[in-house]
Amino acid sequence: MSLKGTKRQGSAENYMRSALISPNNIWVIKSRRMRWAGHIALMGERRGAYRVLVGKPEGRRPLGRPRRRWEDNIKMDLLEVGWGGAWTG
Repeated sequence: MSLKGTKRQGSAENYMRSALISPNNIWVIKSRRMRWAGHIALMGERRGAYRVLVGKPEGRRPLGRPRRRWEDNIKMDLLEVGWGGAWTG
């Protein structure tokens, strides 16, 4: 499929977006994210990655709606697959 020289400039962008957001790719992203969360949960409390994931930052929060955190995505992924237990150590 040659995308050079076509009159429809947005077609390449739409093709890439539809290829990247296919259900199979979403499943791969979620499964890898849950695998990484399980790996981090098994780490000790002194490990840097564990402290970053579980720790609470200090300071002021920005105005507006709170941004979705990585931890929130993990919790939603676990609910989708039916995991009811706690995932942190």
